[in-house]
Amino acid sequence: MEKILIVDDERSMRDFLRKMLEKQDYEVKAVGSGADAIAELERDGIDLMITDIKMPDISGIELMERCKKISPDTVVIVITAYASHDTAVEAMKLGAEDYITKPFDVDEFSIIIRRSLTRKRLAEENILLRRELQREHRFENIIGKSRPMIELFRLIERVASTPSTVLITGESGTGKELVARAIHYNSPRFEHPFVSINCGALPETLLESELFGHERGSFTGADRTKTGLFESAGGGTLFLDEIGNTPMSMQVKLLRAMQERRVRRVGGTEERPIDVRIITATNVDLEKMVEQGGFREDLYYRVNVIKIDLPPLRKRREDVMLLALHFLDKYAAAAGRPIRGFADSARRGLENYSWPGNVRELENAIERAVALETGEVITSASLPDQIGSAKMAATGEALEIPEGGFDLERHLEEQRRKYLKIAMEMAEGKQTKAARLLGLSTRSIRYLLDKFNMK
Repeated sequence: MEKILIVDDERSMRDFLRKMLEKQDYEVKAVGSGADAIAELERDGIDLMITDIKMPDISGIELMERCKKISPDTVVIVITAYASHDTAVEAMKLGAEDYITKPFDVDEFSIIIRRSLTRKRLAEENILLRRELQREHRFENIIGKSRPMIELFRLIERVASTPSTVLITGESGTGKELVARAIHYNSPRFEHPFVSINCGALPETLLESELFGHERGSFTGADRTKTGLFESAGGGTLFLDEIGNTPMSMQVKLLRAMQERRVRRVGGTEERPIDVRIITATNVDLEKMVEQGGFREDLYYRVNVIKIDLPPLRKRREDVMLLALHFLDKYAAAAGRPIRGFADSARRGLENYSWPGNVRELENAIERAVALETGEVITSASLPDQIGSAKMAATGEALEIPEGGFDLERHLEEQRRKYLKIAMEMAEGKQTKAARLLGLSTRSIRYLLDKFNMK
């Protein structure tokens, strides 16, 4: 329950404001002097303070300055008569969130309070997310705090110190090259080159030349000798992305290079020794390709010494907002835009969407949102339609059971809490309306609000 402090020397005004705000489920304290207000700020955490400008002991301006020193995160709204309008403007310059002139409209007053507290909450959530990003929830450029990602970080640390060949599997967009780079830069080879190539992006003749190099005159257009990537990566790491797309004839040559640790340039006769660690990646099932004759079995066993399987984003939903904030900071800074967070509707869409394109799709969505957004927070309208309107799914993906199992009762309680939060937001804090949205009695809503400490 958010705490509001009312400071006004008029008892009738204090009582009116206190009763009005308590009906809206705020925890309200009301005092008649600046000195009492300072005592309350020092004693308790206050989310929002409403203060009159003119008071007998301490002016509202002085009280606001003291408040910012005692409790910098407390939002301040000043109440002023028309005669003290200039003073209210001065208060805004000193950091007041807003000001309300007497006499005021009750509904407008309620909207200002709710909007101010929402902004405060969003700012606090984004500060927490940024702190998480700065602390333990990233490994090189890989970001995550979910159990699969924490396990991945630990596996990378163990694997990096070994010279073994690594096979990274996972859907497109899950960050396979990021993992390969993390392994390299945490290995004893980190001072040497990290070289990557997509095995499916080049025709066979060019792929052979890229990997092994060629001698001058070995084929039409070979007007100079070229060093291949196996040699260029000497002492470091060679990353073979989408190795499942390698032509069968090239698979034989790859296997030979990996087994003998020697390569022969196209058109050459001399074999050259290589010192390179091999990391491969694929988004296809290599084992099935072996069964179907599309991938050599001996090469499969050569590349599959240590296997790292990257989870899709839909199986690590706890990481979505961390990643979203990371991309928001990146693209907002690049565009020079003062966008500082996500509206609740956008957050729900991001968390509920299934992300078939994984992290790559999420990054593209945030880049688009930054380009389109006109306000200070990303709204659902700036996200692609299928994301901005994503609802809590009742699909097969949403009902997946982790391999290690999970606590069903705890999961159901968390879903109840989420739906309750959404309903209260849609109902603008009105318990009766929220109860109607969820098909519950008002008594049940009050019980759940108490249970989840959401008042």
